[in-house]
Amino acid sequence: MNDHPIFSEHPWLIVTFAVAVLIMLILDLGIFNKKSHSISNKEAIIWSTVWISLAMVFSGLVYNLAGSTKFFEFQSAYWVEKALSVDNLFVFILVFKFFDVPNENKHKVLFWGIIGALVLRAIFIFSGAFLIELTYLNKLLNMVGMEGFKYNINIIMTLFGLFLVYAGIKSWSAGDEDDDEDYNDTRGARLIRKFFNVTDKYHGDKFFTMENGVKMATPLLVVVAVIEFTDLLFAVDSIPAIFAISNDPFILYTSNIFAILGLRALFFLLDNFIHLFSKLSYGLAFILSFIGIKMIISPFYHIDSVYSLMVIGGVLVLSVIASIYWPSAQEEKE
Repeated sequence: MNDHPIFSEHPWLIVTFAVAVLIMLILDLGIFNKKSHSISNKEAIIWSTVWISLAMVFSGLVYNLAGSTKFFEFQSAYWVEKALSVDNLFVFILVFKFFDVPNENKHKVLFWGIIGALVLRAIFIFSGAFLIELTYLNKLLNMVGMEGFKYNINIIMTLFGLFLVYAGIKSWSAGDEDDDEDYNDTRGARLIRKFFNVTDKYHGDKFFTMENGVKMATPLLVVVAVIEFTDLLFAVDSIPAIFAISNDPFILYTSNIFAILGLRALFFLLDNFIHLFSKLSYGLAFILSFIGIKMIISPFYHIDSVYSLMVIGGVLVLSVIASIYWPSAQEEKE
């Protein structure tokens, strides 16, 4: 076991990861979902199982090649991203309801949203890892000829930690403020309407159509833009959170992408079984604050990845149990 990035010693893992993801995306959209259709619970369960299984198999390769520490880092980062992404899916549900998106078109919107996430997460994670490497306080002091401290504090990580504690506290008391949001006034929607005229009606799963000889965007393109900007905002929470788990960009990116790729299937399950997650926001708030505190104290006290994984898993399980036993007032009326 070592602290060097896995890809520096096992570059073929990058190829394995890229090929596996590419093949699955081609199978998902190009073959199994070539025609737009409503996703059933059975299909959603199958695809959720497939994506989670692939992530677990890949983590097995990580364990075999790099040992238990990297394995637990992958697992912790994967489940943190998966949990925080579920919170993101709650907003996606509200967006789809607001724009009255037909069920058969939701899968295509989520697919292109995830393609955008693949690119954005790569930029965030690898640039973040680069910045963190440059901002160790002792390294900066040595550059100007000053003696370093006993504890090697990282400026970016400390700021990330403080932000996550704040985000956790804010999330705990946020409530359902997104329920009444006007998504037509969000940046993604305004951007599309700035460059294109948008039709009032959907035209199947098309992003563009012709009306009176003029090329126009459909509301489906507006929805994709809103989803992309929403994911961008949620990445502000999730990306700093996983940097508390590992400093290996390959571990962070692969775990992040495996978690994201399973979101489409998870969305359709969540939409039908949302009552099982009504208390999840409180669990996520606790997890964000826990990770933030871990970041802040890391120069003084290291919390091992296996214990982080136990805390994260335990909080998620308790959140689901609490959701079942103490449903919200709205669910009790239904």
